[in-house]
Amino acid sequence: MQHQAVFTEQEIMNDALSSEKQVITAYGTYLAESTCQNLRSELVKILSEKQQIQFQIFDAMRQKGWYNTKNANLTDVQNAAQKFQSMKQGMQ
Repeated sequence: MQHQAVFTEQEIMNDALSSEKQVITAYGTYLAESTCQNLRSELVKILSEKQQIQFQIFDAMRQKGWYNTKNANLTDVQNAAQKFQSMKQGMQ
């Protein structure tokens, strides 16, 4: 007798979220290594679409209480932005 695996909605959503994260990473690598401007433009479009899908899955999970996050306070956000802006300027 065969048994079919039964996955919960949470497991399916978690798998979809993980898959989207992996795909986003792969497209980011392809984009970084591409030299053809037409290809780069298409990859940017695809990457943007994939990021939107990833966020929709994440947000649905968050709303159901399956993915808990804490909000960063404004000071932490400003400090991080300043740190990375300084790093960017140092690289120019």
